[in-house]
Amino acid sequence: MTEASRQVQMTESAAKRIQELIASEGPANLMLRLQVSGGGCSGFQYEFSLDSDTSNEDHIFENHGAKVVIDDVSLDLLGGAEIDFVREMVARPFASTTRMPHRPVAAVQASLFDPHRENDL
Repeated sequence: MTEASRQVQMTESAAKRIQELIASEGPANLMLRLQVSGGGCSGFQYEFSLDSDTSNEDHIFENHGAKVVIDDVSLDLLGGAEIDFVREMVARPFASTTRMPHRPVAAVQASLFDPHRENDL
């Protein structure tokens, strides 16, 4: 995978929501962490969380004033993705959209992220 294909972008909507979440959580050094883990029968699971810690295996991407951190293994699966935040009537999910050129149709994965669980994003 080339360095250019390992880039992750985010929309202004996602960046704004990340900044809102960080402002409500406290420490200004928080970033949105996006991690991919094995999901058994249902495939991969995409996990979103707020994090201030990084390791040597992490990659930090900054767009529109917000940062997202992704570990090296997850980046192999997420390279070329765009993170978006969409406000809907039922839910307000962060979504990771990955265009996969070797497939005829783009694949889309979406995941809910709610740091408060009782509050809707």
